[in-house]
Amino acid sequence: MRLALGALLWISLSVTAVAAPLRFVVPDSWAMPMVQLERGQPIQGILHDVMVSLATQVGVPAEFHVLPRARVQSAMEHGEVDVRCYAAQSWLPNQSGDYIWSIPLWTQPDVLISRHEPLTPVVPASLPRQTIGTVLGYSYPTLQPLFDSGHLLREDARNQDQVLEKLLAGRYRYAVSNQWTLDWFNQRLLPERQLQGVAVLQEQSVGCYVRNDPDVPVQRILRTLLRMKMSGEIDDIIRLYVGKP
Repeated sequence: MRLALGALLWISLSVTAVAAPLRFVVPDSWAMPMVQLERGQPIQGILHDVMVSLATQVGVPAEFHVLPRARVQSAMEHGEVDVRCYAAQSWLPNQSGDYIWSIPLWTQPDVLISRHEPLTPVVPASLPRQTIGTVLGYSYPTLQPLFDSGHLLREDARNQDQVLEKLLAGRYRYAVSNQWTLDWFNQRLLPERQLQGVAVLQEQSVGCYVRNDPDVPVQRILRTLLRMKMSGEIDDIIRLYVGKP
């Protein structure tokens, strides 16, 4: 009887260990087509679909922790979450803790945008002193020297959608967005109202990083991401939302 109970306990513990969810951190600043949040949880979008597929192929449930952008790295450092996607090492120059990075999975340009197409090329350093629409906590390496000098001023919004809505409403003349979000936002606007990309600020390759912990299947996660990228699965997910990788 004792042996039978021991066997049942071992099976129960083994099932619990196998079924432990993969905990993804989701900044609440993301917008479609990256992620759509509903009642505090992601329900669709490029990153939602990639993370769900990753967890499924690793063989565990996906668990999403939606946090303010400023709390994301702290959650990783304190072991509250396991995986962060859509990040670049250059965004985290003072990163502490033990993490392993995936291969680059996406390449996205940050674009300076306006309500009107300019008659001449826009050079940020040549703009008169003014406010630029930005997302709270986001890094803009090309513009940072101009922010530091006071030549340009940040006006932060909580997420990328709010930045674009404020630009459309005329709160400022220029804002920054990634290209996918700009294209998605413009889909609902008449051609004459669509926002215009006026200068590419920078283009960075981004991927995922994983907390290097014995309780996290790190190598299985990284191998799965590599396979998803090499097989074209990630590009196929992108095409579902934006029509092009």
